[in-house]
Amino acid sequence: MSSLTPCHQDELLKLWLKPLKLFRIANSLRRKSCGDEVSFVINRNINFTNRCIGSCKFCAFHQQAGYTLTQEQILARVADAEEKKATEICLQGGLAPEMALEDYCGILETIRSSFPRMHLHAYSPMEVLHMSRNSGMEIEDSLLELKRSGLGSMPGTAAEILVDNVRQKICPEKLSSEDWINIVCKAHSIGIPTTSTMLYGHVERLEDRLRHLQLLRDLQAKTHGFTEFVLLPFIPGNNALGPMARRPDLLEHLKMHAFARIMLHPLITNIQASWTKLGREAAAAALNWGVNDLGGTLMEENISRSAGSKEAQYLSAEELIELIEARGKRAVQRTTLYERVEAP
Repeated sequence: MSSLTPCHQDELLKLWLKPLKLFRIANSLRRKSCGDEVSFVINRNINFTNRCIGSCKFCAFHQQAGYTLTQEQILARVADAEEKKATEICLQGGLAPEMALEDYCGILETIRSSFPRMHLHAYSPMEVLHMSRNSGMEIEDSLLELKRSGLGSMPGTAAEILVDNVRQKICPEKLSSEDWINIVCKAHSIGIPTTSTMLYGHVERLEDRLRHLQLLRDLQAKTHGFTEFVLLPFIPGNNALGPMARRPDLLEHLKMHAFARIMLHPLITNIQASWTKLGREAAAAALNWGVNDLGGTLMEENISRSAGSKEAQYLSAEELIELIEARGKRAVQRTTLYERVEAP
């Protein structure tokens, strides 16, 4: 399926209405791609600032006058992660008005100088656009500087739904779909892999989700730069979008993960369930609906909790292994780029 024709879309919409068939196909494709292994990464999330000029209606994290971590505070968190045998630090924050490219590079360089073996997974396409604007730099030049400073890969967040009439309703001042695709393509072209994501369960239609998945599929066919796809269920608490949002039930969440497996096969083989947003039990249930990855330990997660997530900020490797094995799967510890780590 190289492009989503009306015929293909009709077939997919009919499949959505047949949960058992969806379940069977997704599981068959998962087994074909990954067997019964389910992976996870030991990582630490660091939200280095919540100060933000953005106005995204789904966000409860941003503040005009909030916090910004010092380099010493960031290094203390990285040191704690290394003690817990983390292989990845994930860095994301708000769009602080004064932060420019040199500030973002400085964070990477500070961590790399003290913890040279730690993989730095950092900065969404929106953050790259923000730092480039503030520094008067071209996107590609900014990405090259970030790579020189130690950037190993990028989170593919800020995608939300890659349909501009939906973006106008939920994040009108954010980068456009074309901007997101352009930045991700440039990252892939210079050897910076990224994840891919979708924020769903708010005001979008199923057809919008299909279009989003097709864009990711087409992009992966061109660049082969996505390491995984992560579904991010919208959390309706403490934000302007919540009162307008739909509230998907558990079956819809499971169907959506199965749908992603089917639409992205065989180009994106790793489909991740977000335990911070779904909750650990629903994320574990998704392992039987085409999912083969449970993400990371995180150790700290402020964005979902700001929106009302009741899930803990940290799941240990042992807890993730228990969730995986309880579903009859084999737990595998991985790196950010899906290389295997010996014996979790």
